[in-house]
Amino acid sequence: MDEPWTHTTVMLKEAVDALFPDMPPGASSLAAGTYVDGTFGRGGHSRAILARLGPEGRLIAFDKDAEAVAEAARIQDARFSIRHQGFKDLGELQPASVSGLLLDLGISSPQIDNPARGFSFRFEGPLDMRMDTTRGESVAEWLATADQQQIAEVIRDYGEERFAVQIAKAIVARRQERGPISTTTELAQLVAGAVKTREPGQNPATRTFQALRIFINAELEELQQALEASLDVLKPQGRLAVISFHSLEDRIVKQFIAKHSREVYDRRAPFAAPKAMKLKSLGRVKPSQAEVDGNPRARSAILRIAERTAGGS
Repeated sequence: MDEPWTHTTVMLKEAVDALFPDMPPGASSLAAGTYVDGTFGRGGHSRAILARLGPEGRLIAFDKDAEAVAEAARIQDARFSIRHQGFKDLGELQPASVSGLLLDLGISSPQIDNPARGFSFRFEGPLDMRMDTTRGESVAEWLATADQQQIAEVIRDYGEERFAVQIAKAIVARRQERGPISTTTELAQLVAGAVKTREPGQNPATRTFQALRIFINAELEELQQALEASLDVLKPQGRLAVISFHSLEDRIVKQFIAKHSREVYDRRAPFAAPKAMKLKSLGRVKPSQAEVDGNPRARSAILRIAERTAGGS
């Protein structure tokens, strides 16, 4: 039976349009070249990219989630291939071989809505949160051994949670009294008791669950690795499009593009020619109000676009 969880692809048209600047709406020509979808998810962006490609075009997708890889196997198209890897491994591709790279960050609706994955405080489930359930340590396993300071730092740094110390104390005290936390609802209830105030409409556990998910999957470190690899694998005039959903991700993407979108002067050699910039920033796009009304999970999305320059190799 097909799984009941559905996924609405965020900023589908805007992201795919960004990868194909020479294909205006209604264009009859199809693209050649190699494109990369760094997060296949449930394949919304990948299928839209394939629709833009001609017979010589190729699409390589990456995903750490075994369920996503299984979904990708349903695409019977010789132009398409899927890798059971995170996008941190983009550097394995041939240098200057990619015409367009899309990174859709964060977590997909089927992952959130499936209680067995342990991503959501809204459902009772095992406290897992791994994107790739075939390897690595779950959140429950990490919380069973981490000390109070480690837990507080993760919740503060990755969740921007001002009650991080209080939450960490509560987790360690609960562990000492009754053993490790094993379910999502146990953790959510514990956090709710430690968080004294919260923004209207936000569950007290929101920031803690975000922090633990980002940490256990090394999401920010992988994003940094993927962005650096993009400079190697993109062709000149190749497009980079990144959709982020929270400030930590967006700050990394914004700063990366800004850093590589300016010429670099060597202060020790003031008369030397500057190093050429590696990227040209093409700005940011936010979802339309119509999209947000139809899919509230799109409301925090930001799409940033850049183009690889011919210089700065």
